[in-house]
Amino acid sequence: MVSPAVGPRRPAQAAAVTPLPPSRTRPRALLALARPRQWVKNALVIAAPGAAGALGHDDVPGRVLVAAAAFCLISASIYALNDVRDRHEDRRHPRKRFRPVAAGEIEPREAVGFGVVLMVCGLILATAVTPLLTAIALCYVAVTVSYTWVWRHIVVLDLVALAGGFVLRAIAGGVAAPVSLSRWFVLVVTFAAIFVAVGKRLAESIRTTRSGHTARAVMEYYTPRRLRLLLSLSGAGALFAYCVWAFDLPIVDGIPWRPLTIIPFAVCLIRYGRVVRAGRGEAPEEVLLSDRVLCAAGAGWLALFALGVNAAG
Repeated sequence: MVSPAVGPRRPAQAAAVTPLPPSRTRPRALLALARPRQWVKNALVIAAPGAAGALGHDDVPGRVLVAAAAFCLISASIYALNDVRDRHEDRRHPRKRFRPVAAGEIEPREAVGFGVVLMVCGLILATAVTPLLTAIALCYVAVTVSYTWVWRHIVVLDLVALAGGFVLRAIAGGVAAPVSLSRWFVLVVTFAAIFVAVGKRLAESIRTTRSGHTARAVMEYYTPRRLRLLLSLSGAGALFAYCVWAFDLPIVDGIPWRPLTIIPFAVCLIRYGRVVRAGRGEAPEEVLLSDRVLCAAGAGWLALFALGVNAAG
């Protein structure tokens, strides 16, 4: 592994982008601070018990929905705190400069208070489900906060920390249900999370190269060739683990519903890989919500998966 030590930052080659004048009302700015578009990542909390076929059992749906809401609040609190920490760097970014704190719409102290309130509310919801879910949520907070301060500056470990946040969401879903998660399902989430994390780095590398801006110091160790290799390996790992998981379940009424979901899953991986290589993967949630091919493949996967669960029930 490349040495994690990162040297001093080089002076920026491009002029810093000045903050934008306030243009949103206070409620809209606070909503933007919470980044609701990124809450789609918390669907993993629901996906985990769904993969185990437990969503139709007793009070599981209610418990899982409360757990997902808790993680939405907690992740929103982390985004608010991160925006305060990164506000100076964000002002030099072509897209992140529109964030409320960087744009001067919300004062840092107010953003911190908002984030603390959201985190407390999220932890209270998690505790209402089960204390063990609170412990998982606190681990998620520790990983995501330490990522901003430490891991994002250390090569390879930054990818591990990003992937760790996704895996903890899946574990949280299993704890909320509660159900035991298949080891192959956990491996699918792990490889897919690394796939997305590498995609973010590749898109960032492409953007800084095109714009002429100086990349973050850790990016010096991520050459496009290495990132493309990691993208291919993690994608292949996710597909392999998914195939094993899909074929591990029995066929229902002679129809291999779960193996059929491999097709849209593979389409999603291939399409996302192409999008990332074009430099559009720095904000995964925007790609997932806007790309028509990904949306269609995701809908196809969900339909086949639901049919399989219904047939098994």
